[in-house]
Amino acid sequence: MADQKATNITWHDGAITQADRERLLNQKGVVIWYTGLSGSGKSTLAHAVEEKLFEQGFISYVLDGDNIRHGLNKNLGFSPEDRVENIRRIGEVAKLFQTCGVITMTAFISPYRADRDIARKLVEEGRFIEVFVKVPLDIAEERDPKGLYKKARAGEIKEFTGIDAPYEEPEHAELVIDTSELNIDQSVDVIMTYLHDKGII
Repeated sequence: MADQKATNITWHDGAITQADRERLLNQKGVVIWYTGLSGSGKSTLAHAVEEKLFEQGFISYVLDGDNIRHGLNKNLGFSPEDRVENIRRIGEVAKLFQTCGVITMTAFISPYRADRDIARKLVEEGRFIEVFVKVPLDIAEERDPKGLYKKARAGEIKEFTGIDAPYEEPEHAELVIDTSELNIDQSVDVIMTYLHDKGII
């Protein structure tokens, strides 16, 4: 957790509340946090859910791991310390979107359980939906859409999750979706059903 360096600062609440925004949007602001190995299908699933929500008239946004590293987190690498800071920043940004009433989705490996728990604690209970996009390592490696596993096996990429850096599986994820067993449409249906059942949409 980063230390507070700025002093003499005061939090200001606006006149428009989260509840006001949610009434306007006719949805609840939540964070859907997709986590899993590279190649598990996190980004594909998040964007497919975003499309489905859009079709149904709901506002959502995907904070994608690679995209964020092009801008907000471009000064971070993949060391354990940088991974922690990467997820801390994403958690804070996701919280801001969520308080605007947006269904906010994050698609990051986010390998450490403790970091995901910190992100969870930033939002109200019931507003954080951890989705473990589960896939056996051999299948993720077989897919290897970006050729990263091949490079990691060849020693060209160091500290690659699942190869020479750890991935800590969620212990209490709201949803577990095994993309080696479910296709994309079935996976989207699992998410959409959950959002309906919980009264988020």
